[in-house]
Amino acid sequence: MKISVIFGTRPEAIKLAPVILALKKKAGVDCRVCVTGQHRQMLDQVLEVFGIVPDVDLKLMQPNQTLGGLTSRAVAAIDAYLAEDRPDVVLVQGDTTTVMAAALATFYHKIPVGHVEAGLRTGNLQSPWPEEMNRVVTTRLARWHFAPTESNRKNLLGEGIADADISVTGNTVIDALYLAKDIITGNPPQFDGLPGNDLSCFGDRKVVLITGHRRENFGDGFEDICRAITTLVETHPDVDFVYPVHLNPKVKEPVERILGKGRENLYLIEPQAYLQFVALMNRASIVLTDSGGVQEEAPSLGKPVLVMRDTSERMEAVTAGCVKLVGTDQETIVCEVSALLQMEDSSVDVVSPYGDGQAAQRILEVLGV
Repeated sequence: MKISVIFGTRPEAIKLAPVILALKKKAGVDCRVCVTGQHRQMLDQVLEVFGIVPDVDLKLMQPNQTLGGLTSRAVAAIDAYLAEDRPDVVLVQGDTTTVMAAALATFYHKIPVGHVEAGLRTGNLQSPWPEEMNRVVTTRLARWHFAPTESNRKNLLGEGIADADISVTGNTVIDALYLAKDIITGNPPQFDGLPGNDLSCFGDRKVVLITGHRRENFGDGFEDICRAITTLVETHPDVDFVYPVHLNPKVKEPVERILGKGRENLYLIEPQAYLQFVALMNRASIVLTDSGGVQEEAPSLGKPVLVMRDTSERMEAVTAGCVKLVGTDQETIVCEVSALLQMEDSSVDVVSPYGDGQAAQRILEVLGV
């Protein structure tokens, strides 16, 4: 059986790596890896960590690309790739433009699609944008729906997907997280931008890890986020704040303008490779983010997460009490982070709602390989 795995961003690479590694160990399976390069630099970092070499690199990334331009190029390029490679099955993951374009091109070739991380929903096409649309479209085109949780399964059932086509597998991000923890335990990574290039620079001080990149937060949202961080840094001089700043100019500009002044307890560093980021999460006391994957990873490390969004498709951790939605309001962010910092021990002690690290094996079982 020839199975093609198509992806283009760092989060997709992280979550598909355990599936690819498992497929490559299976006799009788020809696992082909096709990347679009939607996140060029960050994608390559993850592939190197897991030792994955793409069979095909479509190299679609262009400066200042629009979503429409990326989508049209992706559909055309994946269409040509499928016509030449002719896989029996295609696997995609999540909710990116690459996922939606790959599902559409694969549908045109009448090749069955397996959707890893299926069934996440906010019910609002504008938030997250355009991810909610991408996953809704992919659901309509997929043959197999690999839902991380029971809640995701119910979402799919509510949209008319047959129960027999849905498998609750857990989330492959936990599989990847466990692999990464094993690697960094034996070989702690180095960190450019931190004193001494390692995490010992923080001593026994609390650390707040910050990430932000959501399109719906561009503009006023990021302005408010940056002002909140400024207040937190100034009012908590005994706490270190680490912010790996996303490469998107619409993120970097307000961060550098509002936060880019010398503050001893604020570290604005380059986006971190996957192993470094896992190590930062593991060291952090609190995670402040608008990311989706971090909402899944950090609770598995016992870290409380404050999500700078008004909606989330990952409500399981909110229900469990280890994730809280705080939006982008400056005062709310400051109050919620400060409240956690005042706790002697802010760690969360819950069983991760996102799985046990065996999601990839369950996916292979459903595919019959």
